[in-house]
Amino acid sequence: MILQPSSIAALEAIIPEHPRLRVRGGGTKAALSGELAGTPTLDLTGLAGIVEHTPEECTFTALAGTRISDIERLLAQHGQYLPFDPPLAQAGSTIGGTVAAGVNGSCRYRYGGARDFLIGARIVDGRGRLTRSGGKVVKNAAGFLLHQALVGSCGTLAILAELTFKVFPAAEAHVTIRVDAADLASASALMATVQRARFDLEALDLEPPGTLWLRLGGFREALATRVAALQRVIGGPCEILSEDDDAVVWRDARELAWAPRDTSLVRVPIASPTLRPLDAALSPYGAVRRYAVAGNLALIGWRDSLDTLSDVLRGMDLTGQVLLGPPGRRFIGAVSPNAFEERLRGVMDPDARFS
Repeated sequence: MILQPSSIAALEAIIPEHPRLRVRGGGTKAALSGELAGTPTLDLTGLAGIVEHTPEECTFTALAGTRISDIERLLAQHGQYLPFDPPLAQAGSTIGGTVAAGVNGSCRYRYGGARDFLIGARIVDGRGRLTRSGGKVVKNAAGFLLHQALVGSCGTLAILAELTFKVFPAAEAHVTIRVDAADLASASALMATVQRARFDLEALDLEPPGTLWLRLGGFREALATRVAALQRVIGGPCEILSEDDDAVVWRDARELAWAPRDTSLVRVPIASPTLRPLDAALSPYGAVRRYAVAGNLALIGWRDSLDTLSDVLRGMDLTGQVLLGPPGRRFIGAVSPNAFEERLRGVMDPDARFS
């Protein structure tokens, strides 16, 4: 059974009618939806629309099922964008699903993730009760930031029915520099050198065996000088990509186009010193890897059993979130009980309707 409310009032009414519910947004991250046989699916794509956009305040409010692509189209008309670079926009991801999954793209490097831009929400809990958290203006910081606590909850605690974000003006132009280092160690060392030089990069990704992708954005007339300075730090041959070529690189990154379709896609938060040991552990399995956000996020395309990858991650005390793959196993590796989450669940979903 698929339930598709078209308003927050309808959502409030539906929830108490069912003992269990499987919450789904755009369906682009199927592995996070859970696998509950015989459980009705609460499809939020009917709860869609941009409620409010105040360009002069750089804020907007949208219902949970609103497609990221629709939001980006509206913001672009006013020279604005979503700095946390939400993935899978072309595949149909929604704003509620993106926040519930807690996912961000490579170009979040400069300004931070979805949690840093979500300033308020209307939340429906496991008993159909409506709560407002935060506000619709940037300076509103009163009360407990419940909306931020739900980022990454995968729809298992409550439903972020309506969300309000701050946004930023988009860069006038972009340039991407590609550097092909001799190996992963050389690329990692160069990445650290670039970071120490404190360039105002929008993205910094490493693709094994040794390719670095560096993105600059800003005023068009200033980019040539900034690129030249970055080239001096790189100190070797590199390729300069601009306009359409630059856009394709980061569109493919956010759409996960580099990962083969027949693999599970697992994201693993790491510290940059962990990058090389993790890569060495993954290499024998033929995993496709990309290290985003200056090596602080591993993205792994995995063909083998997820049990095997879980063992690898557990051995390094790492936790992976399964974005793409069979439903029913959201997290693998070193997964441990979260006391704060359980306390929050007791308040937001005491009947375990969403879990």
